Amino acid sequence: MTISIKEVNNKKLLQAFIDFPYRLYKNHPYYIPPLKFDEKATLTKDKNPAFDYCEARYWLAYKNEQVVGRIAAILNKAYIEKWNKAYMRFGWIDFDDDEKIAEALINEVEKWAKEKGMEAVHGPMGFTDLDCEGMLVEGFDQLGTLATIYNYPYYPKYIEKMGYAKDADWVEYKIKVPESIPKKMEKMATIVERRNNLFLLKIKKAKDLLPYATDIFQLINETYQGLYGFVPLTDKQIEHYTKQYFSFIRGDFVPLVIDKKGKLAAFGITMPSLSIALQKAKGKLLPFGFVPILTALKKNKFADLYLIAVRKDLQGKGVNAMLMNELTKCYIKNGIEYAESNPELELNKSVQSIWQHYDAVQHKRRRCYIKHL
Repeated sequence: MTISIKEVNNKKLLQAFIDFPYRLYKNHPYYIPPLKFDEKATLTKDKNPAFDYCEARYWLAYKNEQVVGRIAAILNKAYIEKWNKAYMRFGWIDFDDDEKIAEALINEVEKWAKEKGMEAVHGPMGFTDLDCEGMLVEGFDQLGTLATIYNYPYYPKYIEKMGYAKDADWVEYKIKVPESIPKKMEKMATIVERRNNLFLLKIKKAKDLLPYATDIFQLINETYQGLYGFVPLTDKQIEHYTKQYFSFIRGDFVPLVIDKKGKLAAFGITMPSLSIALQKAKGKLLPFGFVPILTALKKNKFADLYLIAVRKDLQGKGVNAMLMNELTKCYIKNGIEYAESNPELELNKSVQSIWQHYDAVQHKRRRCYIKHL
């Protein structure tokens, strides 16, 4: 059966691009549907500040006039300049179980990459490091999260048949929250706090975080700069993400550490899990999608760890223990039983060393693939 490819060049096709995975993963027990208005904002040039330094094209695959696949290609000029690598990114890749569909979609990305003089194609990646990235290669029987991609097991199989190989892996852990705070961690946190003249801020409401929002993103820029594919966020992006995320975040789930001068030293951004709530919402906040989300924010047995950062001059001094000690207190108080680490690079041993204090199991792995042209 013939596969045809159509480039997304109008609002109707963009909506079809956004809608496709909702059909592909309908009622899937582990897939977490993103909110459609968020997807639209990310993919729309005049709404996503990453387009200040990115170009993007999107394609849909059709069989018998029905959408059977999609893919995005992103030319991130800031990445190319920072890393001195002429790589094209692919992302938002989804397709029915048919190798020919996957090949037709990837061919469009590779064709544009060659036209732009690129040396390689890699992905799945987004516009920025805060977009979902990495194709799931282990853990297909595990519930996804808001911050990650879920995909069928046939995805990596077909991608590898087209000549793509591992470039980087992220691993994820499921962490059991203890009934009481580990004594060793509590002692370590106290020593680190006293020795380095550090203080934990007690944040209760989202609005209490706003004065520190810019500092949080600047600390991300400073500490994440050596991580795979990372490009510093611009002032416009920082403003955009602050408006997007800091309005509904749970303040008590976000420990902040400051030094004696009141300067931000470290933070941990975590949230009650929205996975099951997003499945119930089916991509929409209205008319009733917001109800399970609000409920999940108030009462939950699961939490997601999204971002942790420690200022460079304090790295290796045990500040992570302060953050995790405070988070463990918060989780116990709020009835959280398990936490998801979300993706961390498999070579990031400093982060993974935290989990030795907990009953933690590595249960997912995702991969960024690369093919040199």
